[in-house]
Amino acid sequence: MLPPADSTTEDTLDLKLSDEVLALFNAPDPRRSTGAPGADGGLLDGVAGWGPVATRAGTFQLVPATVERDLPMIAGWMNDPAVAEFWELAGEPRITERHLRGQLDGDGRSVPCLGVLDGTPMSYWEIYRADLDPIARYYPSRLHDTGVHLLIGVVDDRARGLGGTLLRAVADLVLDRRPACARVIAEPDLRNTPSVAAFLAAGYRFSAEVELPDKRAALMIRDRAVRHLL
Repeated sequence: MLPPADSTTEDTLDLKLSDEVLALFNAPDPRRSTGAPGADGGLLDGVAGWGPVATRAGTFQLVPATVERDLPMIAGWMNDPAVAEFWELAGEPRITERHLRGQLDGDGRSVPCLGVLDGTPMSYWEIYRADLDPIARYYPSRLHDTGVHLLIGVVDDRARGLGGTLLRAVADLVLDRRPACARVIAEPDLRNTPSVAAFLAAGYRFSAEVELPDKRAALMIRDRAVRHLL
């Protein structure tokens, strides 16, 4: 999901979908059986119900964020200089609130989440439909491509090298819970070498350099077809 220059999500969510198009994207996938992951429909197949997964770092779960509960924590993370350099949401909490509400009040193509590790919120995620996002204008997107953004909120957790572990876990969650999705993509800033390294460690491949409106990005892709080989 492309962060806009004015730190809102207005550009990110500028593609308006008609009810007919939304119904098409929400149509049941014939490959899914009743009760299977993703059977609840929605543009992202019910992130709230994806459940916890075991990782080498502990039990991890994506919990959809709410402004009322999570704004102070997320806004605090956004004001960390290491985070602010790339997210550009530093400042008063209302700046982060606007960013969150742009997703929460939208059509469900992007879901902001807390990453909870062993019961402790320690990271912020955005799971989004890359094929319905402006990013799709800048690479050869495919139907149901799913994108991820990540920031690890606590400095000590960054030092533990958790990025690769959690990015792998979330990519596996996407591919397990979204049967129609063949690829998980990301577009970290090329200058953010720790982020690019974490994606590589998580089994993503470097696909291309992409010139986006606000940054030069590394297009990272994790393919379903080779997920067990990388």
